[in-house]
Amino acid sequence: MEPKFWQERWARNQIGFHLPEVNPYLQRHWPSLAVGAKVLVPLCGKSLDLMWLASQGLRVVGVELSEQAVEAFFSEQNLTPRITERGVFKVYQADLIEIWCGDFFALDAEVLADCAALYDRAALIALPPLMRAQYTDHLNAWLPSGCQGLLVTLDYEQVQKAGPPFAVTDEEVQLLLGEHWALQVLLEQDILGESWKFVQDGVTRLEERVYQLVKR
Repeated sequence: MEPKFWQERWARNQIGFHLPEVNPYLQRHWPSLAVGAKVLVPLCGKSLDLMWLASQGLRVVGVELSEQAVEAFFSEQNLTPRITERGVFKVYQADLIEIWCGDFFALDAEVLADCAALYDRAALIALPPLMRAQYTDHLNAWLPSGCQGLLVTLDYEQVQKAGPPFAVTDEEVQLLLGEHWALQVLLEQDILGESWKFVQDGVTRLEERVYQLVKR
């Protein structure tokens, strides 16, 4: 999946993955984590979750490929960012939020070395299988021991619908992360009845899982 794919999705406003409110799983489960002061939010888009995390006193480091999404976030939140160049990235920063605009896989490990928390609602499920492995290899190598976080996944029969969002089974999560992270399923529920686009496409099962992660 090339960067152009996501650039075109934003350009055409095909952003059904964007939630117009703070994710309820984040609000429900984040307070139970013993997290540090800096949280990584990969493939963050213009998510309102960034504002909620900042409201908890956290320094938020988002990473987003689409400059249109980044600019929309700051505009919609009435924030005027300071913009700097950091290598191949353009970094937008206002108050406790900074968003690195560019390809996640181009990040320098030093940027994430002091991230004590991770929040992934839309990154893992946005990537096809080979890129999922590459993505989790980066998390496994870069994030420090003791890092805690939340991961949200979708699981359905991939043959019934092409992603993204892609189906990610519990078995795959365990394979990709289990060696380096302690994983606990906090919630698992069928959300097919709330997802008419999946029903229209013929999907017969749609499960959402929320994991708590602790880096070993």
